[in-house]
Amino acid sequence: MLTISEIQEAILALHESEFAKLKKWLSGLEAERRWEEWDEQIEADSDAGKLDFLVTEALEAKANGTLAEV
Repeated sequence: MLTISEIQEAILALHESEFAKLKKWLSGLEAERRWEEWDEQIEADSDAGKLDFLVTEALEAKANGTLAEV
């Protein structure tokens, strides 16, 4: 396993095009982690009943004929 300082040195030694590829990859990785955290939070909120009001609102809208089909 490389140390942080070894990784930093390797990054600094990258050619500009390789550095650009690394930045793009890291950006995608960061976005993926945010989506995973979002999914986990939604699941936790759902399990805790914090989103039940959305089901109630949707059922009421359907009963009233105001539920929009998407």
